[in-house]
Amino acid sequence: MSDASAKASALRHGAAQLSEITVDTYNADLRDGDGFVGDRASRRAFVALVEDWRQRLRKSGHEDPLGEISARDLKKKKLDKVLVDGEPEAAALVHSATEDFAQELAAVIRRFLRLKEWRETQTILVGGGFRASRLGELAIGRAGLLLKTEGHAVKLEPIRYHPDEAGLVGCVQLAPSWIFSGHDSILAVDIGGTNIRAGLIGLNLKKAKDLSAARVRASVLWRHADDRPSRDNTIAKLAEMLCELIELAEKDEYALAPFVGIGCPGLIRDDGSIDRGGQNLPGNWEAKSFNLPDRIRELIPSIGGHQTEVVVHNDAVIQGLSAVPYMRKTSNWAILTIGTSLGNAHFSVRTNSSKPQR
Repeated sequence: MSDASAKASALRHGAAQLSEITVDTYNADLRDGDGFVGDRASRRAFVALVEDWRQRLRKSGHEDPLGEISARDLKKKKLDKVLVDGEPEAAALVHSATEDFAQELAAVIRRFLRLKEWRETQTILVGGGFRASRLGELAIGRAGLLLKTEGHAVKLEPIRYHPDEAGLVGCVQLAPSWIFSGHDSILAVDIGGTNIRAGLIGLNLKKAKDLSAARVRASVLWRHADDRPSRDNTIAKLAEMLCELIELAEKDEYALAPFVGIGCPGLIRDDGSIDRGGQNLPGNWEAKSFNLPDRIRELIPSIGGHQTEVVVHNDAVIQGLSAVPYMRKTSNWAILTIGTSLGNAHFSVRTNSSKPQR
């Protein structure tokens, strides 16, 4: 760990102990004979299920009810529209794929519930881009019903925030306690296998001291998968996005803290580097010579005249942290994020938690 990293971080990167909760486990690497278990409940898996139904119809000599739509163009909004307003056969095809996906999701959850850290789970929140669709909500609801009929007491619920916001708002839970005195906003970043989103987060402590009123004031989105940039170009673009938000905060006279919270795929080491799980990111983010928080501090050394502090954690953990204000009465809970891949994390409430002064 570099001297800069040690001085800049008031909290450990990828920390297990936070102010109110314990991150029991995340990025669990479950496998079976077919590979990663989580791959069966990703957005790619859903598209594959839709394509399987289409191919079966074609092979049997029947017309494909989705017509000439390519697999690449099977976006959530388009499939939602087919499900709600499409011709009966087209809607039925999407519904059938959704049912198949729900079965797979339930099977994946059963595997997670066998893990030691997951055995006492009371609620599983589901986030990620797939949740932000009607078909995603139906799949979550159906998987929940399947688990209930099998005797599982666990509740399956869509995450409260829109996933695009949850991956940013959760970063407020990483902030050291001094942030909450004299500042009303922080910067947050959600790095995914397809998109990078940076946001200006309003703490809104006057409305709710427990951070339940934290909201995204502004955000910048970059779909890096379309550009296929190098790792260095990706980091440079991210710094530009953050600078844009810093300028906006200055213009609107927000009291922006010199803090950047980052959610990133993979297992995060104490120094903020990625041990494994960053294979969907552009370039090699797992190289020992690459340290994400150090690079951000190099490009944005100060905010408002104060040294920039950067804290990195797993992106599924960050989405789960957005729910902390609403989960205080639940002692054991988890999150699954359905996106390019399936993210996961499990949390428990700390019985002797020391809440930061706000």
